[in-house]
Amino acid sequence: MEMVKNAINWFEIPVTDFERAKRFYSQIFDFDMPVMEMGHIRMGILLSDQNEGVGGAICYGEGYQPAGANGPKVYLNGGSDLNIVLSRVEAAGGQVIMPKGLISEEIGYMGFFNDTEGNVVALHSQH
Repeated sequence: MEMVKNAINWFEIPVTDFERAKRFYSQIFDFDMPVMEMGHIRMGILLSDQNEGVGGAICYGEGYQPAGANGPKVYLNGGSDLNIVLSRVEAAGGQVIMPKGLISEEIGYMGFFNDTEGNVVALHSQH
């Protein structure tokens, strides 16, 4: 296989209640989430540089069911300090399940939370 720049090009986080999930992610990342319809799928687009970065969305529709703790782990960019995002999780209706912890000095930090839809989502930041 050829070497590629990113192992992932796009990700989708399944949700069961779109409006509740949109409020949650908008609140923890402090932005107004844009919404897009693609056929029978309703998508809430997460913040990213669409020209040079990897993007993703929350998705509601046929075939989208949260996997809970058993699904793949998506690491969202926690910005300059993932504690800022983690500090908003519980007020937004989620639960922090692993506070910010050091992976290594070179790699940075990670933390995990349950969103309002039952997904386990991770955050990463360098500081």
